[in-house]
Amino acid sequence: MKSKVYIAGHNGMVGSSIFRQLKNEPVNIITRAHSELDLTDQAQVLEFFKKEMPSEVYIAAGKVGGIYANSSFPADFIYENIMIQTNIIHAAFESGVKKLLFIGSSSIYPKLSDQPMKEDYLMTGSLEPSNEAYSIAKIAGIKMCESYNKQYGKEYGLSFRSIMPTNLYGIGDNYHSKNSHVIPSLIKRVHEAKIKNETLTVWGSGDAKREFLFVDDLASASIFIMKIENSVYEKVVDLNCSHLNAGYGEDISIKNLVSCITSVVGYTGEVKYDSSLPEGMNRKLLDSQKLNKLGWMPKINLIDGLELTYKDYLKKIDL
Repeated sequence: MKSKVYIAGHNGMVGSSIFRQLKNEPVNIITRAHSELDLTDQAQVLEFFKKEMPSEVYIAAGKVGGIYANSSFPADFIYENIMIQTNIIHAAFESGVKKLLFIGSSSIYPKLSDQPMKEDYLMTGSLEPSNEAYSIAKIAGIKMCESYNKQYGKEYGLSFRSIMPTNLYGIGDNYHSKNSHVIPSLIKRVHEAKIKNETLTVWGSGDAKREFLFVDDLASASIFIMKIENSVYEKVVDLNCSHLNAGYGEDISIKNLVSCITSVVGYTGEVKYDSSLPEGMNRKLLDSQKLNKLGWMPKINLIDGLELTYKDYLKKIDL
C-alpha cells in the first residue's frame, strides 16, 4: 500500500512546492484547506489525524512575513505558529505517525552569531529583536520534536525531524509590498516603480548580506531528509541538536540583490537607500555541510530563480 503523507500548509509557497514534487512519488497525499481544518484548534487537528491516520507529516503551515510584518504583529506570529506546530506534532504522535518534518527558519540563530551559522549555534545568544517572536516559535518547534524523540523515539520508533532553511523565495510567494519577505517585496516594488517611472527606495543601507534559496530546492531537501534511514540520520544529528540547515551556500548584499532584480524586471530608474529604516541582522549565512555531506545540493541559481519568481508575479497580477 502507498503511504499516506499529510502536507500541512499545502497552499503556501513551501507546502505547494512539496506537494508538486511528491505528486511524482508513490504516495497518497492528504491536504486540507484552512476552511476545512483550523490548525490552531487542537480538537479539530486531533480529530483529523485520528480519522486520516497519515504515516508521514510535513509541517509547512504557519504565519510568515518580512521585517515590517514581524515587527508590527509579534503576538500573531508567536501565537499562531506555536499553536499550529504544537497541535500537529502532538496529534501526529497520538495517531501513530512515525516520521515528521518540521520546517523552521534560519532566524532561530543569534543576531551576533558567527558566520556561517552551524546547527549547534542555536540558543547561544540573543535573537534579532525584529523577528524574535517568530524565531522563538520556531525554536519551540525544534525542541518539541527533539523532546518527543527523546521520550518516545525508541519505544515507538519515532523520528520527528527539523529542517532550517535560509531566506526563501519562489513560485507561490506573497508579493505584499510591506508584509512579505525581501525578494517578493522588492520584485513588486521594482515592477511598480518601472510601470510608474518612479524612484525606488529600499529599506536600510543595502550593505546587509543575505543568503537565498529557491523554494523548489527546499522542497527537494525536505523530501530528501524524510527518506534518510533512521540509522544514517542519527549519525549526523544528536538528540539535543537534531535539526539540519538548508542553504544555497553563498550570500549576497542587498544592493547587489537589488541590482539583480532591477535587471530581471527591466527597471532603469533611480534607486535610493534609507538607512533610517531597519534591515535586520548584518549577515545571515547558513553552514549546510551536514546536509550536503548526506548528498543534497541546491540546483537553482539566484538569477534563474529570480526570473521564475518574476514570471510567477506577472501571472498573479494579470489574474
